[in-house]
Formats: sequence, structure tokens, C-alpha cells
Amino acid sequence: MKKNLILRMIFILYSVLLFSCKENIVEKTKNEVIIREKSEQLVSANFDYLPKSNTNQIVAHQNYTLSYNEEYEQAEWVAYTLKKENLKGNNFDRPFFIQDKKVKTGSSDWRNYKNSGYDKGHLCPAGDMKFSKNAFDETFLTSNISPQKHDFNDGVWNRLEQKVRFWASKYGKVYVITGGVLNDIQKTIGREGVAVPEYFYKIIATNTNGKIKMIGFLIPHLDSDVGLYNFVTSVDEIEKMTKIDFFPKLDDKVENQLEKSNDYKDWSFN
Repeated sequence: MKKNLILRMIFILYSVLLFSCKENIVEKTKNEVIIREKSEQLVSANFDYLPKSNTNQIVAHQNYTLSYNEEYEQAEWVAYTLKKENLKGNNFDRPFFIQDKKVKTGSSDWRNYKNSGYDKGHLCPAGDMKFSKNAFDETFLTSNISPQKHDFNDGVWNRLEQKVRFWASKYGKVYVITGGVLNDIQKTIGREGVAVPEYFYKIIATNTNGKIKMIGFLIPHLDSDVGLYNFVTSVDEIEKMTKIDFFPKLDDKVENQLEKSNDYKDWSFN
């Protein structure tokens, strides 16, 4: 009888201890989930992909935003969102390039490019805006172009634009920031002295359930047949060359971690 009582007490004590430990584990797990969910929601809610403007001349169009640099007669950056559902192949007629009336200082005249030997290279590609006639036509503003060698524009730059569309289809939505590096300019064209960049950059970011990843490309203004991954670089490196602060609205810890990476293993190049 006494032995049974002792065994019963031991069992009760063991059960209490086990329940207490299990409760703590569950509570800790719940807390971790809550913290993680709050963190993800915070990143998601505050994710603003627009860079800082060095010129204080930000122009917002319906489907893309840019920061115009009057000194170089082009945008220092153009930013837009590309969604999977907007990857439609409507064959609109190409309109003529016109000046951007929203640029207070006046965007460059298309005649600067005439007989210059350079293409009017889109920064926000017309090919990304085929989901509506208005969106397509909006890319033919002179604030959205930069002088590009034809072999570059039709070659490696075009390949990168197609890869961005592939990622938009794969991930559902991507954020794109692009432009020419407007430092150490060696050549200009036209009466207004439109700068010819030595390098062009493109930054692509995704935000899936609060998990942000990004990849940067820095490409010399020359045609190349090598794989696009050869041009992958950190966003930090692009910031150093352009003097532009990308993703300033991100939490500093998140921003620093993402921008220093030049790892492309999470991005499909197939």
C-alpha cells in the first residue's frame, strides 16, 4: 500500500514536471512564431523600393518612377514593379519619342540622338509595359532613355531585360531599379550634351511573404556574349559607383545584409 502511494506520487510529480516543460516549449515556440511573423509583417509593410534622389527631381509616372539628372540629361535611376500578370505580348505600334513634361528642368530632346551613332536605350523597357497601350507609350519619354551602343542595347542589355521578365514570371513580382553610371563621363552627344555612360546597372529585388532578396548587375557599355552571372555584383558596389542610396527605407540591418551580398545562388539563370 505504501509502495503504491509512493509510486503514485512519483507519477503525479513526473506528470506535473512534464506538462510544465511542454508548456514552456509550446510558449517559447509560439513566441518565436509571433516574433517571426511580426518581423516579416514589418518588413513587408515598410518595403519601399524607391532609392534616394541626388537631384531632388523625382518624377512619378503611372507605371514607373524616375529621378532626373539635368546635368547629364537623363535619369540617374528608373524604378518600377514588374508583375507576372502583366507579362502580356500585345504588339503595339511604337510611338515617337517625346520630351517628358513632368521634368521641371526639361528632359533631353530626342534630336540629341540623331546621327549620334547611339540608340535611344530604354531604361524601363517598352517590352515590360505591353499590358496596356498607355503603359507602353509611357516608356517613350526622353526621360526614360540613355545613349546606348546598338550592339549593347540589342545584345547583353536585352538578354538581361529578358531575364528580368523570366524572374517576374517565376517569382510573381519583381522590383527593378536601373540606369547608367553617371560618373567619370568621357563622352556626350547632341546639342544638350547628353552623357554616354561607361557602365549600366540593374538591381532586381523580390519580397515574398516578408523575405526580401536582391541581386545587382553592373555591365560595361560593350556587347558581351558571356553569361549574365559574370556581371553580378553587390548593391553596395553599385552604390559606391553611382553615389545613390538604394533601398533607404529598409531597416538598416536588413539593408546592410542584403546590399553587401553578391551571391546569386538563389536566382535561377537557366
